[in-house]
Amino acid sequence: MNEQVWLVDDDSAIRWVLEKALQHANISCRSFEQAEDLLAATQRQAPQLIISDIRMPEMDGFSLLQDLQSKLPNTPVIIMTAHSDLDSAVTAYQGGAFD
Repeated sequence: MNEQVWLVDDDSAIRWVLEKALQHANISCRSFEQAEDLLAATQRQAPQLIISDIRMPEMDGFSLLQDLQSKLPNTPVIIMTAHSDLDSAVTAYQGGAFD
């Protein structure tokens, strides 16, 4: 079974909440703790949607978004953050994040 939505967030509590919300809506999902793991998984399959945090150790959401634009250009990406930051929101939108 292919997961429709992939989540990436280094915060396990956020991943858990999003997983439960999607499952409650009968949407299959797969979660990742690190952006690098999500990118590696794109070698084998592709989701219908990706939800990513901005601030993560190692590869951040902006770098992930840039890589995804070349690897999965037709896959929508939603960028989220727990930190209110208009500059980050604008940068994510300009980088191709889903509006």
